[in-house]
Amino acid sequence: MAFTVSNFENNDDVRKLAELGQFSVVEWQRDLSVSPWSAQTAWFASEMNVRRRQLLIKLDGRTGVTLQAGAMQWTVGDVQANTGVKGAGDLMGKMFRGAVSQDTMIKPEYTGTGMLVCEPTWQFIQLINLAQWGNSIVLNDGLFLACDSTISDSLQRRANMTSALAGNEGLFNLRLDGAGVVALETPCPLEEIVVIDLQNDELKIDGNYALAWSSSLDFTVERSGKSLIGSAASGEGLVNVYRGTGRVLMAPMQPATNYNVNAAESTD
Repeated sequence: MAFTVSNFENNDDVRKLAELGQFSVVEWQRDLSVSPWSAQTAWFASEMNVRRRQLLIKLDGRTGVTLQAGAMQWTVGDVQANTGVKGAGDLMGKMFRGAVSQDTMIKPEYTGTGMLVCEPTWQFIQLINLAQWGNSIVLNDGLFLACDSTISDSLQRRANMTSALAGNEGLFNLRLDGAGVVALETPCPLEEIVVIDLQNDELKIDGNYALAWSSSLDFTVERSGKSLIGSAASGEGLVNVYRGTGRVLMAPMQPATNYNVNAAESTD
């Protein structure tokens, strides 16, 4: 590579959190781009692990990367972008997937030799090797950030349509298949993610806490009790049910609303 990038990865305020394949995650330990009115908020945010994180991808010319639309911040080197659409049939399929899910219709693909840096986020970035998931995983809406271009995406439908509609949940989720690495943008750090492995068993969750799960699991929305009256009496109502053999990643609490510490200004 003929380029040099200084004061980024070697900045003493930057810490590398994870590295897998051509992906790495860095974290800015402090936010120095603050005003006198937002400095206090930024300091307390850093102390509570509310920090900017970025996904770095170093392309080697062999394997490309598929990115969530709008996630790219800058590239350097011989890096080309394309829409990832492979004909009219593929375009129609992507349009359908975009219409029935909360994920973007077109995910750009980047190839070549160089470095790609994603937009900073206050969320947490997790790197997953699909080989540890049997080369297939299903994601909750809005978590996909990037993956190797060797991985294909499709939609996985709920096991029953009526329960999904009754539970005010979408009928489809994004499914990723293939060999490679997936980057997720999650509302909680890796240290807090609950991992549940099922062996011909079932998991019931009262709320949208599941982040990702094995595609081998049947996912339905069901009444928590055997009867409608029993469900109402328990106070739980409908629950998300994951049944079969596979793995589920679960957040410990409902995602909080994103908050930009730089946007905080004194109103006194």
